[in-house]
Amino acid sequence: MKNTLRMSTMLMASLLAMAAQANSPVGRWHTIDDKTGETRSVVTIEDAGGVLRGKVSQILRKGAPPAATCEKCTDDRKDQAILGMEIIRGVKKSSGNEYWEGGEILDPEEGKLYRVRLTPIEGGTKLQVRGFLGPFWRNQLWVKAP
Repeated sequence: MKNTLRMSTMLMASLLAMAAQANSPVGRWHTIDDKTGETRSVVTIEDAGGVLRGKVSQILRKGAPPAATCEKCTDDRKDQAILGMEIIRGVKKSSGNEYWEGGEILDPEEGKLYRVRLTPIEGGTKLQVRGFLGPFWRNQLWVKAP
C-alpha cells in the first residue's frame, strides 16, 4: 500500500512538472526569421532563480559564418561571438499572466535591443516572442526544438 501511494505521488509530481514546463519558455527553440520564415538558430532558454536567460546554442542559417560576431552591438556583447551569446536577459514571469517579460532580447545581426515578452502557445510547442522598441514591436514565432 505504501509503495502504491509513493508511486502515485511520484507520478503526479512528474506530470505536474511536465505540465509546468509545457507552459514555460524554458527549453530549446528554433528561431524563425519573421521576414523570411527561415530557421536561423537554436536558442536555449534557462531559468536562473526565477529569471530567464537565453543563449544561442546553434547557428542554422544557410551561409552564416560559424565564427560570426556581433559587430553592431553597443553593450558588453560588442564584437563577441554570436554562438554562445546570451541574447535574452532579465525576463521574469508576469504575475497572474501566462507570459514572461521585463527583460530584453538582442538581435545580434542588427545590434538592436528590444524589451521582450515571451508567451508559450499551442501547448508549449511554440513560443511567441514579441520585441518592443518604443511604441513599435516585432513578433517572431519560435518552434520547440528536439
